[in-house]
Amino acid sequence: MSNRFVGKVALVTGGGSGIGEATLRAFAAEGAKVVVVDIHEENAQRVARAIQEQGGHAVALRADVADPRDAEAMIRYAVDTFGRLDILHNNATAIEIGRVADLTIEGWNRTIAVNLTATFLATKFALPVMMQQGGGAIVNTASVSGLSGDYGLSAYNAAKAGVINFTRTVAIEYARYNIRVNCVCPAVIATPPLLAMFGEREANLAHITVAPSSTPPRQLTAAERQQQKQRLQNAHPVGRFGKPEEVARVVLFLASDEAPFVTGAAYLVDGGLTAHTGMPPLTGEW
Repeated sequence: MSNRFVGKVALVTGGGSGIGEATLRAFAAEGAKVVVVDIHEENAQRVARAIQEQGGHAVALRADVADPRDAEAMIRYAVDTFGRLDILHNNATAIEIGRVADLTIEGWNRTIAVNLTATFLATKFALPVMMQQGGGAIVNTASVSGLSGDYGLSAYNAAKAGVINFTRTVAIEYARYNIRVNCVCPAVIATPPLLAMFGEREANLAHITVAPSSTPPRQLTAAERQQQKQRLQNAHPVGRFGKPEEVARVVLFLASDEAPFVTGAAYLVDGGLTAHTGMPPLTGEW
């Protein structure tokens, strides 16, 4: 393991599990001091303890990233604790699933707030810190869902599309302050909530809600859930879900000095999903 981030401080939102946790562990393993931010304090504390037990420097903070006061406080906390902030990874998420006519206004607003507005807030408060210290790197978690539409995910689609273009705008506005801003666009990643949907592990699903409907979907059997999982995996040309660690490696690259001429980019981490038109094979099996 290299020491690319020795002397650097990284803050990751949604750091209590999944992509956020994998990214924090990777930053710490390469020498960064890290701030673990999550709305679930016990998850943030767990990740920070695990990093500390491996000899890393980590602190945990409970914050609702969609609350301007919490967003400003978490940036201040990072600077007060470690003296600076070099890397911000906006990764927290919330989703309401349902057809457009069924979505609740509250669910729509929360999805936009946690995915898009929170990215704006953290970036807004981090930028003056990075400008004053001479530079920094911001990496946002967008999604392939910000590039195309998905059944039942209109609010999430809209939010992630906003994250991608927001990333581009911040990148061009602050490029000459030595602040690079990029985003990653994962496809389906084997995070705890996804695995919980297929009954493979327990997970806190408070950030995922399902809109009420006049025709609610039938509950799937265990066998049907496994069939659904297989179809979803097969939609990726590599034939499997991504791993949180695979997204983390791209985040670290974008945040590192190995990418000094990369800014305003939306990096696909999707197992080839968006390379496919969706058309079935024209001849035989592939």
